[in-house]
Amino acid sequence: MISKKTEKIISNKEPEKGLIVSLKQRAGRGNSGRISVRHKGGGVKKLYRLVDFGQAKKNVAGKALAIEYDPYRNAFIMLLEYGDKERFYQLAPHGIKEGDEIICSDIGDIKIGNRMRIKNIPIGTLVYNVELYPDGGGKIVRSAGAGARVLAHEGNYANLQMPSGEVRRVFQNCFASIGTISHPECKYEQVGKAGTSRLMGIRPSVRGKAMNPCDHPHGGGEGNTPIGMPHPKTPWGKLARGGKTRRKSWTDKMIISRRVKK
Repeated sequence: MISKKTEKIISNKEPEKGLIVSLKQRAGRGNSGRISVRHKGGGVKKLYRLVDFGQAKKNVAGKALAIEYDPYRNAFIMLLEYGDKERFYQLAPHGIKEGDEIICSDIGDIKIGNRMRIKNIPIGTLVYNVELYPDGGGKIVRSAGAGARVLAHEGNYANLQMPSGEVRRVFQNCFASIGTISHPECKYEQVGKAGTSRLMGIRPSVRGKAMNPCDHPHGGGEGNTPIGMPHPKTPWGKLARGGKTRRKSWTDKMIISRRVKK
């Protein structure tokens, strides 16, 4: 979903035929056929754009032919064409325009959209589409309006401040793109009506306190009664808000300071 204001930014162009595929709609179900994410289903038909999160072409300048809307993400994407007429989709940075040229190389100009190794990026620069291990493709800082700031270079690692405020270490040889992700006004856009939500594949959700006791821990009672417990719970009795859900990962050792709680 995009607003009328952002319609002026994107190009009036059909998607590149060689870079789109059709994905099966699973309506929140996993490979076992059971619902793992509730309140999903329906939605309009859409095609997935094959986005290059890494660096398919190194040391070759690419020209931005179009800025396009991607139904599978909240940021815009750009269509790059190289000298051999090969085309790729990449995440579009904020401020990129049609006709601009960008390049991916170990070291280059500090210009919006250019991609280079973090060790060659000056301190204080905002970056996006950052790799977690060298030449593994961008894994973090990929949502609309996001940007991480380079804080320091220390040995084999660089310290990056994530959009959440978390500070973590990343290998110096990892690639990152200069700038921030496009469509930063995404968080201010409103759905507007229930029909738009259904077109996005979001089904209605029922409050737990409106259910019966056999269906939800919050169920039962007369009228608009409170849930009757100190903390909200999921339909399966697990802690719903405020509980830590992050699983242990090898990247935990890279975190210098956690994000600030709101």
